[in-house]
Amino acid sequence: MALGGLENIGRSPELRKRLLFVVIMLVVYRVGVHIPTPGVDTVALAQFFNNFKGTILGLFDMFSGRALSQFSVFALGVMPYISASIIVELLTVVWPHLTRLKKEGGQEGRRKLTQYARYGTVALSLFQGYLIAVGLEGNLSGGLRIVAEPGLQFRLMTMLTLTAGTAFIMWLGEQITERGIGNGISLIIFAGIVEGLPSAFLRTIDQISSGEMSAVAALLLTAGMLAIVGAVVFCERAQRRIVVQHAQRMVGRNLMKGGMSHLPLKLNPAGVIPPIFASSLVMFPYTMAQFIPVDFLREAAGWLNPGGWLYNVLYVALIIFFCYFYTGVTFNPVDVAENLKKQGGFIPGIRPGARTAEYLDKILTRLIMWGGLYVSLICLLPSFISRHFNVDFYFGGTALLIVVGVAIDTLGQIQSHLMNQHYASFMKKGPSSAGAFAPGQGRGRIQR
Repeated sequence: MALGGLENIGRSPELRKRLLFVVIMLVVYRVGVHIPTPGVDTVALAQFFNNFKGTILGLFDMFSGRALSQFSVFALGVMPYISASIIVELLTVVWPHLTRLKKEGGQEGRRKLTQYARYGTVALSLFQGYLIAVGLEGNLSGGLRIVAEPGLQFRLMTMLTLTAGTAFIMWLGEQITERGIGNGISLIIFAGIVEGLPSAFLRTIDQISSGEMSAVAALLLTAGMLAIVGAVVFCERAQRRIVVQHAQRMVGRNLMKGGMSHLPLKLNPAGVIPPIFASSLVMFPYTMAQFIPVDFLREAAGWLNPGGWLYNVLYVALIIFFCYFYTGVTFNPVDVAENLKKQGGFIPGIRPGARTAEYLDKILTRLIMWGGLYVSLICLLPSFISRHFNVDFYFGGTALLIVVGVAIDTLGQIQSHLMNQHYASFMKKGPSSAGAFAPGQGRGRIQR
């Protein structure tokens, strides 16, 4: 990945201010993770969560930055907001009112869709907070006395506390997006995931010191990790760039010249949504069997034990399915073809309209298959590494995709900010200062 221009961050006061704001907001988030929800025995809660590693609870705990296992005020994390946003996105396909807001509403329409997602976040948080409260004070706690004083007061307190925590995280994310650099919600998830890396590294060092892992195996593991990260970066940036030719056209009284552009189609257009959905579904029987002692659930959990062959086959199939499903919801080749036609663009050798839509759909279908296989391979890495290298932390999977994707997006926005600032400075000072500060070119100056 090109990092040209990032050495000039220190020369941009505005960018330094934005990055400092991001750091402060993430520190506030991490502090809130350690503020416990009232009425819960944290020691009994830790013992409860130790029995549920490799389940849906463990997945949600990772996204919340270990806030769920500590049952802090941020226990729900950003998952209600992500779920509400996905629900609103899916409803735009089947609900005509939301469809019009998305296609014709412009900035005001997007603002209303965001507002609907916020309302959905509050509703989901209240519902999930109630279920968690009932589960902790009931039989789902496995006989442990986690709640000191069960009852209506504890349930209401838990619902309000967790909902307020999620709303505050949502506000933090929006502030980071508006006043900082990068996508705020993504950076919050990023901070929660990387929080566990130092302790995982120290545990691996202890394993080497105690002889549980040889130095050769540790070197091989490190080299493999670096190679995997490089492969993920390459695949996340991989695109199929379709050439688009623009014809000359009249805009008012002006004649717009034609030219060439590209329509980029990513190898993995669905992002991390497919593995999240697939993990939730394939872990559901195993998770429920831990809570409800029913014979058929225990039998299903035995077949779908994480790391088993049936679990892996079903996991891969669900990932590929959700890659197609979510991409089909968010990317419509017919709409793209119509927009190209309205703008006077066409793909060389392909007729505008229906033929272009068919061509895009054909290319996208092949890309999604390869992208789904790539995501599946990355998501199967944790079980392989833990089984063959005897490490007690997971490297790969959804966490790795999120970390790499957020890092690429944030670095790209930093580079864009530096480039825009450079061009703004160039327009103010004139062409004579063009070589004074160019991202990626150091301190080179124009030779006169």
